[in-house]
Amino acid sequence: MTDGLDRWDEPRRRKPWPLLVAFGVVLLLLTCGLPAVLLVGVLHEAAGRSVVGKLGPADAGDPATLAAGQLGERIAAQLDRQATALLGGDLAGFLAVAEPAARPALARRYGALRALRVTVWRPEQTGLPTLVPGRPDEWRIMVRFQYCIVVPGCRPSPVLINTRWRDAAGAPLLVAMEESRSVETGTRPWEVSELVVAVGPRTVVATTPALRGKLPGLLRQAEAAARVADGYAVGGAPPDRYRVFYAGRAEWLSWYGGGRATWTGGYAVTVGGGHYEVVLNADGLSATGADDLLRHELTHAASLPERGYPGTSIWWMVEGIAEYAGSGATPVGRYEGLAEVRKMLAPGGGWNGRLDDLAPADDAPALRVGGSYGVGYLAVRHLVDRFGEQRFLEFFRAVVHDRRTPEKASVQAFGELWAGLHDECVNYARSAAG
Repeated sequence: MTDGLDRWDEPRRRKPWPLLVAFGVVLLLLTCGLPAVLLVGVLHEAAGRSVVGKLGPADAGDPATLAAGQLGERIAAQLDRQATALLGGDLAGFLAVAEPAARPALARRYGALRALRVTVWRPEQTGLPTLVPGRPDEWRIMVRFQYCIVVPGCRPSPVLINTRWRDAAGAPLLVAMEESRSVETGTRPWEVSELVVAVGPRTVVATTPALRGKLPGLLRQAEAAARVADGYAVGGAPPDRYRVFYAGRAEWLSWYGGGRATWTGGYAVTVGGGHYEVVLNADGLSATGADDLLRHELTHAASLPERGYPGTSIWWMVEGIAEYAGSGATPVGRYEGLAEVRKMLAPGGGWNGRLDDLAPADDAPALRVGGSYGVGYLAVRHLVDRFGEQRFLEFFRAVVHDRRTPEKASVQAFGELWAGLHDECVNYARSAAG
């Protein structure tokens, strides 16, 4: 599988980046032959805690399989002890299940999870332990950890992590807990970084110790953005907490796999359990620019379905609603992306006039990216101005959540054919851009 990405830009904020400041990224679920991502939480759904109990009659008589099952049960007991220690704030107990060489990395992971106020940590083995090639005393087993932060009763987010164990006398000892490195989501910040965290009524904001001074301001901005984003929770209740991670230069390259387009300044990624996690790029992001970016990203977290959305043909709508929320009460004439829209709509601007072909490529030039976001915003703005927010959100839900075609959803939500409304949206963008 490849990493299919929906990315957005924010050239209109005029922050101190050379050409533009990117607005964000959402990882998509692409169907119909396109790359599939956002599969977090669907792997090993049937995985149980008991390994021996999963052995069939034919396996039960095989000595090697039986021995692996028994080892798996002993590993499960160690993982349970570690989970109890983590939730109870017992660092010594958390490290006691591991060999000394593994403890520094585990201590950092423990500290990050405790800073995030972990409330659920449930390990589930996905099969039997297997010997590590060339190491007759070392075993490997994939474990799915389900976790909640801050909110005890949340739907847990799953993360699949490879663990290695040594079958020591008495109890197996953890040799290493590796990074998840999943294609779907990539490595979580708490797996690889020391974190400091601020928690508010609606948000959790985390960063590294080097950027600790940014936390109070970021928390205030995130809380304000959450109040806006809550109004766009079209799939049900808003998120229990919006999760925001503020990345320094090194963290931007490693958290969630890195590898974003050069014009990306933030992104939202689904991590399962109905949760999205938002990452902001600290490098070049001004304090005032974070307000717009947070409104944009948290609106993605509130409005998008857990499984993502199909293909790039509705990119304009997904990004348009986030731009609409991000722009706040800014009048259309003061939208700072109008210059990019104007240039993209001019002859030779590189767009064919179809909203379903608006999404920019990863290597698109700055003007094309900025123009794409601007047209998406203007299209949504036109529909909201004409029909009201509630009817537009009905349209959005039908297309993005229920996966109906815009043609069917338009008649249902607006009582009009989509072909005509599509052309209205494009004409409105041309008129607004001058």
